[in-house]
Amino acid sequence: MPAEETVIIIDDDEAVREALEGLLDSVGLQVRSYGSVQQYVEQRPAIDVGCMVLDVRLPGRSGLDFQAELAQSGNSLPVIFISGHADVPMSVRAMKAGAFEFLTKPVHHQELLDAIHAAIAAHGVRRSQERGLTTQRARFETLTAREREITMMVVLGLRNKQIADDLGLSEATVKLHRGQAMRKMEARSVVELVRIVDSLTGIGAGRTQ
Repeated sequence: MPAEETVIIIDDDEAVREALEGLLDSVGLQVRSYGSVQQYVEQRPAIDVGCMVLDVRLPGRSGLDFQAELAQSGNSLPVIFISGHADVPMSVRAMKAGAFEFLTKPVHHQELLDAIHAAIAAHGVRRSQERGLTTQRARFETLTAREREITMMVVLGLRNKQIADDLGLSEATVKLHRGQAMRKMEARSVVELVRIVDSLTGIGAGRTQ
């Protein structure tokens, strides 16, 4: 089933929250709204795919401070800032810290909707990549010590004969372990095996030719 798309709104202005809730509900998006960062943190709903519409100036923790906390925790939810008191340094700080968009109040509805849909699409791609890496990492963990050793040597660009000589094995044994690793990793070719393991470890950056 497709993931439910959810927009988190954090704004201390109740009228703004209600207006945004109505707008997003009209286009079929699920909305969760909060009057402060603390209120959101206390509930912190699980979001599969979505984005956050965050006011810059909030009671308690500011939107900019909370954005930094999200980034530090590894949260990939895109942040769209809205502010009625924005200045250039503030918007530059937000964008440099990874904000998806920075809009000034009063926000034009279509501009906000366009930003939200783009942010959700980007988050969907990111979540799909994250799930793919999690699956690949779990498969990698099923390799035996020998299969992993040979796989890492393959990723470094060593040929079967080189691996066999280095490990004191026959080429046939190396091919057997490599084949078992490919089956467990669900790689259809050695090239794909290298690509998958490289995405998990980054070791291929130093691969020999």
